[in-house]
Amino acid sequence: MTDPQSLLRGLFDRAVQVADPMQSLHRALPPRPEGRLVIVGAGKASARMAEAAEAVYGPCEGLVITRYGHGRPCIGVEIAEAAHPVPDAAGQRATARMLGLLEGLGESDMVLALISGGGSALLTAPAGDISLEEKRALTDALLASGAPIAEINAIRKRISAVKGGKLAAAAYPARMRALLISDVPGDDPGEIASGPTVGDDGNAAQALEALRRWNVRPPASVDAFLRAGGDPLAPDDVRLGRVENVICAAPSQSLAAAADLAEAEGCEARILGDALEGEARDVAREHAGLACRVQATLRPHAAPVVLLSGGELTVTRRGDGVGGPNAEYALALALALDGTPGIHAIACDTDGVDGAAEVAGAVIGPDTLSRGVRAARDAAGALARNDAHGFFAAIGDQVVTGPTLTNVNDFRAILITAFSPLRDDGA
Repeated sequence: MTDPQSLLRGLFDRAVQVADPMQSLHRALPPRPEGRLVIVGAGKASARMAEAAEAVYGPCEGLVITRYGHGRPCIGVEIAEAAHPVPDAAGQRATARMLGLLEGLGESDMVLALISGGGSALLTAPAGDISLEEKRALTDALLASGAPIAEINAIRKRISAVKGGKLAAAAYPARMRALLISDVPGDDPGEIASGPTVGDDGNAAQALEALRRWNVRPPASVDAFLRAGGDPLAPDDVRLGRVENVICAAPSQSLAAAADLAEAEGCEARILGDALEGEARDVAREHAGLACRVQATLRPHAAPVVLLSGGELTVTRRGDGVGGPNAEYALALALALDGTPGIHAIACDTDGVDGAAEVAGAVIGPDTLSRGVRAARDAAGALARNDAHGFFAAIGDQVVTGPTLTNVNDFRAILITAFSPLRDDGA
């Protein structure tokens, strides 16, 4: 087995690699239609997805919206860049142009919709009288509240002119195949990017209740719009009858690939699940306890065990530090393990962006806390301030990848080796 940190980084890299649209998209592409083919889409992976589509089809017309810095050199498809996770005017303008491309299509035409995580912020078309600034304020409050992504998306759908199936409706009567890279627990197409190609069977009362539950006071225009019923599009709407939604990459595939690599390195891989949710620090404490229980069962010279998990954890913003769910999980895990020998871990977002930081996540080991002390960093204080990224930056244990051009959400791996009191290297 290679050294612990190299092994863990290799597992993360493998998880990202199999979700790369250049590796996964071509299998789901339909034959090129006789009529027009128009490519649209949004998300952190959308530009790479368009690049993969043009590698098969050649130059295509269309427009996709991706996060700043995540663009790719496509031939015919226009790549627009906009803000994430809080929307901006560039996203609003690009969304309007995208809807314009879908006007006037006929039954013989096809729309290829390329959808991935991040599309909720990048597809920006507030419904009714809701302004962009009001939507920005609501998004920021929801992200700070600790609400799970499913509940955030349920609210976003109800106040959007493009989500909850309305992008697909704009293309009718053309056929649409939506290719989706899943970043949500359960891989529900209606949750990925707030379901722009899938109708919404929820209701405005549920959205209002979610706002109340997470102590988010919406702008007056949002409150009024939801109380009037929101802007629903039912799943059985005739305009969605020509839409096919296909998942082309998912967290389960990435975890399986990482498990195969771990076993090839002589480890026993155990997948805890690809849809874990909850407060990052709470899940970390649970995983620390599990790791210690697993270690207690290992006999000397037993094969190391790797615990793998995915999903989307959340952070309730309490302080003014720089943190994200993966870094916060890693820091809380280090605190809960308190220097336990033989346990190392990695926690990263597969898109390379953890929270609002341009950092994928962090690695930890038995010496994480002691190195923090030497760097004059208080780990518990950093966690309390939501400053996990600041802590890991100080000790040099951030994982920085740059844009990975895909997004299958969080990746976590805990490497557990049998503890020997004769060992003093922390491995």
